[in-house]
Amino acid sequence: MSDDSERPATVDDVHELALAMPHVTVEYAGENPVYQVGGKSFVFFRNPRPDAFDPDTGERYPDVIVFWVDSDADKQAMVQDESSPYFTTAHFNGHPSVLLRASRVGEISHGELAELVQDAWLSRASARRAKVWLAEHPPT
Repeated sequence: MSDDSERPATVDDVHELALAMPHVTVEYAGENPVYQVGGKSFVFFRNPRPDAFDPDTGERYPDVIVFWVDSDADKQAMVQDESSPYFTTAHFNGHPSVLLRASRVGEISHGELAELVQDAWLSRASARRAKVWLAEHPPT
């Protein structure tokens, strides 16, 4: 890992890392970007929704980012620790994704975010594209 990988991640990093993956297109849901590969979303920014809210105030979170994951087991491993910045809601039961508030992105490292975005892309890319990318970027 480079020195950059240990620094706290930023929301700008989410955009840069998603755009750095091959064959990515960007659609918009209102003003929010939806990063896609082969027409399939892998990272997107949500509008405030009733399922994700502050338990103390009831205010909807305005900054939820959705990342696809490879499996429900991966999802559960990420959201089971309540101190983790990753979470899910009942709306996403059975959906292979985890949620992360933009206001908590800095709780993970740039390297962890890069892995999260890459894994999201791999979970949605075609088998051929994933194979080519993995051959060029072998796991360390």
